[in-house]
Amino acid sequence: MPNPRNTAFHVLLKIENDGAYSNLALNHAIREQKLSGVDSAFVSALVYGVLERKITLDYIIKQYSKIPLRKIERKTKMILRMGVYQLLFMDKVPDSAAVNESVNLAKKQKLQKSAGFINGILRSITRAEEPYRLPDQKDKIYYFSIKYAVPQDLVRLWINSYGELNAEQLLLSLSGRPRLYARVNTLKTDKAALRTALEQEGVVCEDVAMLPNALALSHTGSVERLSAYKKGLFHIQDLSSQLCVDFLSPKPRDIMLDVCSAPGGKAFTAAQYMENRGKLYACDMFDHKLKLIADGARRLGITAVLTNKRDAATGMPLPLADKILCDVPCSGLGILSRKPEIRAKENLIPADLPPLQYQILCHSAENLAVGGTLVYSTCTLNPAENGENARRFLAEHPNFAGKPLHLPDGVSRAIDENDWELTCMPHTAGTDGFYIAAFIKQS
Repeated sequence: MPNPRNTAFHVLLKIENDGAYSNLALNHAIREQKLSGVDSAFVSALVYGVLERKITLDYIIKQYSKIPLRKIERKTKMILRMGVYQLLFMDKVPDSAAVNESVNLAKKQKLQKSAGFINGILRSITRAEEPYRLPDQKDKIYYFSIKYAVPQDLVRLWINSYGELNAEQLLLSLSGRPRLYARVNTLKTDKAALRTALEQEGVVCEDVAMLPNALALSHTGSVERLSAYKKGLFHIQDLSSQLCVDFLSPKPRDIMLDVCSAPGGKAFTAAQYMENRGKLYACDMFDHKLKLIADGARRLGITAVLTNKRDAATGMPLPLADKILCDVPCSGLGILSRKPEIRAKENLIPADLPPLQYQILCHSAENLAVGGTLVYSTCTLNPAENGENARRFLAEHPNFAGKPLHLPDGVSRAIDENDWELTCMPHTAGTDGFYIAAFIKQS
């Protein structure tokens, strides 16, 4: 009979050792072990919880361990993180189960010497009147880093860029699993019909005020197994990405370029705006990603999407386009809640990305027809990758101007910025962290 804690342990090790994506590793393990709904939910909560709170968990372990954290054997350290998380952050797990199962897991991994060490630390936590203390709030950067389990560099960046109030709201938004949203495939159905189809499969659907063809989903199970998904009635897409395409506003018979398209979600939404009429060049550098786009378009019944192998920074010119989506590679700081495995990594804010992004933006703009619209976007919250690139572009390209964005109901600005740009934050837009800037070519 599968042991949920053992499954979680191996998933976490695979993520740490092999750099596996958390959602893929977790889904594979749950299918392979054929876990029940209860066990599946427990494993998911434990894996995501340990990944999300790694910095906090290591801080707590250091308070109880005489051995420096860097010298604790990797498997032992992982079991300790799992045990501490169960003790302090999973209310429904009895202390005795958290301790005993952690010790048993160590023995199963033939970590006999570590079993006593793990037992001692976890029992010390259960006996402590106050299991741990956060750092002094006088050092706000360190305090937030430990409380919200993110690197100090990120805390510093967000406080300096967006102010302490916005920064703390952003940090709060990183806890727990983010909401799941669907984009209705308007080529095959409408929202009412899709909602009926999903509810017949046990999915709970909620309307989204800001976008007429979006639905918030819960109780989906594995989305790929839903009949409505197999029939191509929708694709999964966060509201920020849907909003990005809405601002671009593709029309039937447009020629459009999506210069960094994979996995293709924004291209699919744009093709639906185009009513599948016109040409949409979905570009990427890698064959396996182009196949992903082509497979997605086929499932959704989209024929207007044409995949194109191309380097967005240096590739050959494409036909002049009416609309260009320049959704560049970025640091992903706006989607940390969806990728908790990257939260504690070093170099979370790489300095080499903004120049590459700017090169892609300038090269892409060469393909825009006069009067056309270009949208520059990222799924990050870092001014160097966002507004600084956008403002530099306008300063160095006098034949372009910012195109004002008309914000839908429910979306507000968290910071002072131009009317042609928008920094989306979870607490002001109900979306992932995201940046959008719109430009029009004047001559």
